[in-house]
Amino acid sequence: MSTTPFHRQWAGTVILACVPSLVLAQGRRLEVDDLRLEIGVSSPVLSPDGSQAVVTTSTPNYEDNRFDRTLVLVDVGTGDERDLTPQRHDVREPRWSPTGDELAFTDSVKKSGKAENGESRQVFVLSMGGGEARQATEAHEGVRTFAWTADGTSILYTAPDASPKLEGEERHNKSFEVGDNSYLTLAAPMPVHLWSVPAEGGEAERLTEGVESIDGFVVSPDGRTVALEIVPLPHTGEGIRSTIRELDLESGKTRELVDEPAVTPLRFSPDGRTLAYGRSRGPEPGFNPNGVFLKSLDSAETIDATRRIDRSLRGMSWMADGRSILVSGTDLTAQAMWHQPLDGAPERLALGDIHAGTPAVADNGTIVFTGRESDRASELYSMSAGRWEPRRLTSFNDALAEMTLGRVETVVWDGPDGFEQNGVLVYPPGYEQQRRYPLVLSIHGGPMGASGEAFNTFNQIMAARGWLVFSPNYRGSSTQGKRFQSAVINDAGEGPGRDVMSGVQVLKERGIVDEARVAVSGWSYGGYMTAWLTAHYDGWAAAMAGAAVTDWFDWYNMADMNTWAGFGLDGSPWLNDNAMNYWRQSPMAYAHQIRTPTLILSNTGDERVTVSQSYKLYHALKDNGVEVEFVVFPVPGHFPADPVHRRDLRRRWVEWIARHFEPSAASE
Repeated sequence: MSTTPFHRQWAGTVILACVPSLVLAQGRRLEVDDLRLEIGVSSPVLSPDGSQAVVTTSTPNYEDNRFDRTLVLVDVGTGDERDLTPQRHDVREPRWSPTGDELAFTDSVKKSGKAENGESRQVFVLSMGGGEARQATEAHEGVRTFAWTADGTSILYTAPDASPKLEGEERHNKSFEVGDNSYLTLAAPMPVHLWSVPAEGGEAERLTEGVESIDGFVVSPDGRTVALEIVPLPHTGEGIRSTIRELDLESGKTRELVDEPAVTPLRFSPDGRTLAYGRSRGPEPGFNPNGVFLKSLDSAETIDATRRIDRSLRGMSWMADGRSILVSGTDLTAQAMWHQPLDGAPERLALGDIHAGTPAVADNGTIVFTGRESDRASELYSMSAGRWEPRRLTSFNDALAEMTLGRVETVVWDGPDGFEQNGVLVYPPGYEQQRRYPLVLSIHGGPMGASGEAFNTFNQIMAARGWLVFSPNYRGSSTQGKRFQSAVINDAGEGPGRDVMSGVQVLKERGIVDEARVAVSGWSYGGYMTAWLTAHYDGWAAAMAGAAVTDWFDWYNMADMNTWAGFGLDGSPWLNDNAMNYWRQSPMAYAHQIRTPTLILSNTGDERVTVSQSYKLYHALKDNGVEVEFVVFPVPGHFPADPVHRRDLRRRWVEWIARHFEPSAASE
């Protein structure tokens, strides 16, 4: 599945070392190995006075097979940059101190002790005046997330409890009770609790107890209270049942603020009297758009502040006056941003070709955010409140921008069932009218993901092979509001399949597609759609099903989010004769009909879409005499986290399609 909804991401040396082969890249087409050129840019935070921003950059390091992360200080006025953490490679979560003279962040630290191994994440504090960062926390199981207190004297953080140590013969007993957690769980999940430690370092104080677990928190502006996102148990499947509770730091007393499923982000208003939080606009989380809701701390009132924006919203920040908010989300094929007054109509900001991430706002009205353009990977942008005229501050991804890229276009058509459909088409560089080109479907996951015009490195790599690359937004996508997104409920494959095929037909009618060379591919729910489409429609030259959901029973019973699937499939498969409904919407029920040569890719340690589902698809195709190749990556996660396996995955994906396009090359 995609990051939606499953997923819940900061002294003037200019950094050129992060841009390998800059000169050599100019003017040529992208290749798979050019994945090494892309620099990730994320997590922007502004200094309190709005003059400086810090972003986290991520650069692939193939020699050590990791992504090297560093914190880069960017002057908002001049764009000058300085690397704050040149000797570290795994820094994350930058946080300015309230006075702006220090920056806290997390970094990985090797565990000490003879019985310990591995690494844990700890909080470090760096003086902006210079010197080495000091370690502030020593959480045994590592820090999950953290924040400064309002006066800057302490750091609050969450950390899991340590597993109890058994003595004597029982020390060999590893049994534990299973709950709503993934089938790869090897020990009882431990609850995550809130702690406080002096910013200078020292002994930590535990602030919460019990079996409940904290998924996130935010400190009130006056520093007296903390809003906690609470899940009833620490198991991975409990996230859909989170609520919000307020903790008084002085008395230790708590009270319920929101007793219905809520999701981050949590944000106090500048005056501390209102809490903003995210929530599904329907009883099926993820299958409905997320709105931003406001809870008054002085009354029982809760309002949907973004009710006039019928889109799924992820990022939000308060404006300094507390009378409006900035929100971001997907709008058709754009990553958009809206200015939403608390008592008025929203204004969709005109950002041009910039596709915006979550904004950070300073008291003086300065705003920064990461964004992408159709021909440029992630950079940092800035604008001023009221003027809303963004300008690019950084040039981390010049190497990719200077390549010969394919043109990106939004395609709109009248789809089935009364929906106006849209998708994104990337043309091959040097595209010529009157020619017919091979077509590759690159289908997003989710299903509530989205395909947009923002720069997509892999789609450009495929287009550089001389292919049209089409990414349709099928029903269930978070692109067109509640009716479109929730239409996938109890219609996991048939409706989305008709949507995709109607888009393919539109392209064929343009006369630009070599119909003998059409491939379908995708990861996660994109893999689900690949298996579904090859089982229900003919005419595919090749398919790549990556981390494909093929059996909803396996998802419900074994995945990390397990029972969440029931929101989209009429409840549990084990109640009310619902089992056949699950099977009817599982590609495995129709896998005997697949005749397309198929490459299957999966991680053995995938807790989101269990590798068992790929094994089933493999045996179904093999037993039916279909050409199939099944490759696994022996790593954890829903997608490989390291650059070497990511590159190998992309190379196999492209080469499989290219190999099956070759016999029809003469039809061009």
